[in-house]
Amino acid sequence: MNEGVRNLRVLVVGCGNMGKSHARAYHTLEGFEICGLVSRGNSKQILNETLGNSYTLFDGYELALKETRPDIVCISTYPDTHEAYAIMAFEAGCHVFIEKPLADTVEAAEHVAAAAKKAGKKLVVGYILRHHPSWQEFIRRSESLGKPLVMRMNLNQQSHGAKWKVHQNLMKSLSPIVDCAVHYIDVMCQMSRSRPLQVSAIGVRLSDQVPDWNYNYGQLQIKFEDGSVGWYEAGWGPMASETAFFIKDVWGPKGAVSIVAKKAGAAGQSDEIDAHTKTEALKIHHSQLNENGEFTRPDEWINLADEPDHQELCNREQRFLLKAIKEDMDLSEATGDAINSLRIAMACDQSVRTGKIIPLTTS
Repeated sequence: MNEGVRNLRVLVVGCGNMGKSHARAYHTLEGFEICGLVSRGNSKQILNETLGNSYTLFDGYELALKETRPDIVCISTYPDTHEAYAIMAFEAGCHVFIEKPLADTVEAAEHVAAAAKKAGKKLVVGYILRHHPSWQEFIRRSESLGKPLVMRMNLNQQSHGAKWKVHQNLMKSLSPIVDCAVHYIDVMCQMSRSRPLQVSAIGVRLSDQVPDWNYNYGQLQIKFEDGSVGWYEAGWGPMASETAFFIKDVWGPKGAVSIVAKKAGAAGQSDEIDAHTKTEALKIHHSQLNENGEFTRPDEWINLADEPDHQELCNREQRFLLKAIKEDMDLSEATGDAINSLRIAMACDQSVRTGKIIPLTTS
């Protein structure tokens, strides 16, 4: 491919937390060059200063896309823009890296996937945990626990100041259990490798700064065909408790596997983005008992040497994008998984709003 012998030009759209990290990856990694930074506010100027004032700045996406003629568009804007921005990029002949969730509705996500297929271009969704070796090991170890599984996860974020403003803006499009849960629903589907049957969820609005149609705390439950069950909790705001913001474990008949992050899970860490992906160690518990009812094996601790921070995970996502383009990888299964996790999350949101258990007709 011609793209394999030159740097790929990247237009970075959205320069907030995730856009900033992806831009840093493109700025430092071989194979990429940034051709423009786009945002509505001053985040692009702030980011450009950290990158040596190296890049052209744009207020509007359409103009930037037309003038820069990029090979790749990196979309890290609010979810309600994802569909339109991604489809415009594909129609302009670009590959797309897009932050999760893929779109703000399942129908919109399917439109984006169809546009990628029609254009013959790569679509990579920012499911950052898929690039984390400890999370990969967490999923692999869950396979040794037998079935059914109990999967327990949360990510509550006590936010204030600028981060609370970001959460408020996100909630103009989606609830926390949709925006955050897609990561962990994706993990649960990989662990169970079973068809999800139904979901139920609850939610509550804890601030008049949250849109009156939305809620800033939610908890969901998923039931799978093999009997496995999954639970996820997400809450945002200055009222959120930090006592138990970091729970990631899975149980099965043969024992349990838990992510233990004593530092990342400590008080004061819930609004630190690095803490959201830290693992530090895996604890393996074996349930087998002897004739006296005592455990036959001690718990095991696995400390993986490869513990990337948030920036390195973003670097790995972009290396994967480059590999997918150069090797013309088939990404249809990963795209299907992204749509599936969004479909489940949106069903959970429906459950909150209706108070009903929602059956799932597709996997």
